[in-house]
Amino acid sequence: MADLLNALVLFSNFVLIPSVTYGAQLALGALGITLIYAILRFANFAHGDTMAFGTMVAIFLTWAFQAMGLSLGIFPVALLALPFAMVATALLVLGTDKLIYKHYRNRKIDPVIFVMTSVGVMFMMNGLVRIFIGTGDIAFADGSRFLLRAREFRDMTGLDEGLALRTTQVITIVVAVGVMAALFWFLQKTRTGKSMRAFSDNEDLALLSGINPERVVLVTWIIAGGLATIAGVLYGLDKSFRPFTYFQLLLPMFAAAILGGIGQPIGAVVGGFVIAFSEVALTYAYRRVFAYVGPENWDPEGLFQLVETEYKFAISFILLVIVLLIRPTGIFRGRIV
Repeated sequence: MADLLNALVLFSNFVLIPSVTYGAQLALGALGITLIYAILRFANFAHGDTMAFGTMVAIFLTWAFQAMGLSLGIFPVALLALPFAMVATALLVLGTDKLIYKHYRNRKIDPVIFVMTSVGVMFMMNGLVRIFIGTGDIAFADGSRFLLRAREFRDMTGLDEGLALRTTQVITIVVAVGVMAALFWFLQKTRTGKSMRAFSDNEDLALLSGINPERVVLVTWIIAGGLATIAGVLYGLDKSFRPFTYFQLLLPMFAAAILGGIGQPIGAVVGGFVIAFSEVALTYAYRRVFAYVGPENWDPEGLFQLVETEYKFAISFILLVIVLLIRPTGIFRGRIV
């Protein structure tokens, strides 16, 4: 029995909890992508770098608050900077829309032109972030690193394996659940949310019913910018900030949105967790787990790792290809344009 519990603790410590945390971060990012696709009708390739921009602003503000002596105790100061970073990111994406996307939207340009334009915006934002903050790794999480340490867990339970719970993991899960609940409530219960859904379902009918398209576009960008900033800051706190990493996150976030059904918010959430669990579970070395659940005195050879960690993002790509070949509409039957 003790061996089985030790195996479960190992699995929870290195697969389950990291998957849930990473999945929450991907889900928030995929929600922004799917909202823009559903309402503005194009795949926004600049979303990963929007996350990077928002996180960069949060880091600068965190450093400023730390210099002023501000502290949140066991929690990172970046949480204090997050609302300001969300505002800055919202202003950036609204400015981008006014200067770039609105021009094409007024002329009802094909979606593929929007996609190519977003690629250009992606490179612009990528350069902007690298110029201001550099290209290296930046760790900006302060406060207490752990809410529960492995040694404390071992002392409490008497097991050989310990379960560690990082503060950033708990913050990520709590914030993500709160933000998702607020977003779904907003989309389902508020007048603006219902207008956005109507605009997404049938733009012409929505215009005939008196819905203001400019207001819908404005709210969509504000929400997408906010979601990108929250996802980026949570990811940076949990791991570290590096502009290129945020560019790489674009693939798993798109895979999550398409797997769940592009244009379906609930699909983005489910897709985010499926992609995250697949990446973490397939790249974890199960040698110690099998040592506990295998025959007595068995010393397994090899790592029992299905995919090397370096190929983590390739898993997202493979899942994306499989979904596009077998079920292009995704789990929740998203849109195909």
